[in-house]
Amino acid sequence: MDKPFILHMFTPEKNLSPFDVNMGLDAGWDALIPYLNIELGEITALVQDVIFSRKPKGLKRTGIFIGGRDVKMAMDMLAAAKASMVPDFGFQVSAFADPSGSFTTAAAMVAMVERELKQRFDTDLAGKNVLALGGTGPVGQIAAVLAAKAGANVKIVGRQLEKAQRVADSCNEAYGNGETAIAGEADANKGELIKTADVVFATAAAGIEVLSAELVAAGPQLKVAADVNAVPPPGIAGLEAHHKGTPIAGSKSGAVGIGALAIGVIKYKAQQRLLERMREGNPEFLAYHDAFAVAREAVRE
Repeated sequence: MDKPFILHMFTPEKNLSPFDVNMGLDAGWDALIPYLNIELGEITALVQDVIFSRKPKGLKRTGIFIGGRDVKMAMDMLAAAKASMVPDFGFQVSAFADPSGSFTTAAAMVAMVERELKQRFDTDLAGKNVLALGGTGPVGQIAAVLAAKAGANVKIVGRQLEKAQRVADSCNEAYGNGETAIAGEADANKGELIKTADVVFATAAAGIEVLSAELVAAGPQLKVAADVNAVPPPGIAGLEAHHKGTPIAGSKSGAVGIGALAIGVIKYKAQQRLLERMREGNPEFLAYHDAFAVAREAVRE
């Protein structure tokens, strides 16, 4: 009898995300096993319990998902998981990090912005000025990294300048690979920043407006704005959750908007496809760059 598909779910938080649990079951995993309040130093022992409890054939039906809310912790855990495998003897499984769904959400948002830039303005992210408003959180960080690696000039904008600069520096150091020069900026300077912005990502907490109607109108070269907030009020004035390349009311530059529900469709596809891919039995270590590749495919369909 075939062994069940088992997905071991690690999180440093006190609970798993119900969203991730539903996604795992819908992607065909038979059993999802939670491991809560996990510390980085515990990863090696957990992973080796996973890989040595089944023969290599059974390990093809085994995987690890890493959640939580902290990007760096998730990436550190993924690296630790990879280092704990014994591939020379066939003892390895796929592992997928997606803390707070931030990797798949950011990937979906950036991929959809790319599509609108191409379809509406016959251009791409290379050389564009991008603002990640409320960008110090996990979605903003990864969206900034993906856009910067696509050639954009990216600023992470937060309420506290020092924190925004610290997060930007951390993104460059940890994920930039020498390819990014993300900068930090203060929310108080949005009035000046919007004057040269081509793209805006609204990635603040739910229910917070980060770009007012006045600022939308003040963006003479704004092309695309995307908002991951599905809770009223919208993060960007005039941009509703269902908008999908919809002109933004009040924009004098002809900017179009992408709302949270439209982004969510691609995010869902990206996460589901990666979870399904883990079941194919070819060990991979999946993170934001893999989510971006899959999201790009999904938006072209």
